[in-house]
Amino acid sequence: MTVIRRLRAGSPIRHRHRPWPLCRRCCGLALDMGSARTRVWIAGRKTIIDVPTITFPGAGAVHPIQRGAIVDVPGTARMLDQLLSRRLPRLTRPLVVVTAPVLDGPAYRERARTAVEVLRPRAVLTVPTARAIALAAGADLSLPLLVVDIGAHLTEVVLLVDGIVFDARRTALGTTDLADAGATAEISEAITDMITSMLRQDRTSLTADALSRGALLAGGGALRPDLTRRLVGGLHAPLRSVPAPHTAAVRGAAKILQAAHAHPSAGGTSPPGLGPLSR
Repeated sequence: MTVIRRLRAGSPIRHRHRPWPLCRRCCGLALDMGSARTRVWIAGRKTIIDVPTITFPGAGAVHPIQRGAIVDVPGTARMLDQLLSRRLPRLTRPLVVVTAPVLDGPAYRERARTAVEVLRPRAVLTVPTARAIALAAGADLSLPLLVVDIGAHLTEVVLLVDGIVFDARRTALGTTDLADAGATAEISEAITDMITSMLRQDRTSLTADALSRGALLAGGGALRPDLTRRLVGGLHAPLRSVPAPHTAAVRGAAKILQAAHAHPSAGGTSPPGLGPLSR
């Protein structure tokens, strides 16, 4: 997980953090930007904002995120500004947690950080989407865990070991492709092939152990019974669907946000497991 600080090194803490929403001088949000939907949890609120990932710079609509990649950074920033600028308390700098596809690496995180600048964040933390899903599910991260995240335009299969990404695969297929005849079988076969490849290349028993306990299924695809039935038949292994799987990533990011808010790192010390702080 990457943590990006926006405070000057050694900046003093000017007030004691209190639990949200009692801390009126604090603000935070968890952000999951998908190709089709953007979901936001704002600290102190009970509902999740769930809107299409679209911006309207002129006469037509623009999709700034495609197949899990931020292809239009200014467009993404414009979308966030239109969506959140009036929802955040004035004169505050939010602590922001952003989910990121595992295999997009530094490029996605850097583009997300640049887009989030429009919100004047106090700090930005990025978390792999698979780890956020595991946290939302309350999974035991001390055991190997296989996460299958079927999004609108992207599907990732990730093996977590001690909560850290151990192996990952992806395919540029998702629920928006299910309108085409045969796409259910195509996505199911792609996921089965990715997991089979992970099993073959894993010289340990970690992938097999995780699969035997049941892969964790999330994303909009987890709401498709036809797809889950095919996966169970293809994998010959159990599947565990996360409750409200389409919002699991943002709910997991919200848990990290709540923990980070109360942690001494708010004053400049990195929380355990979150990695070093950097500008």
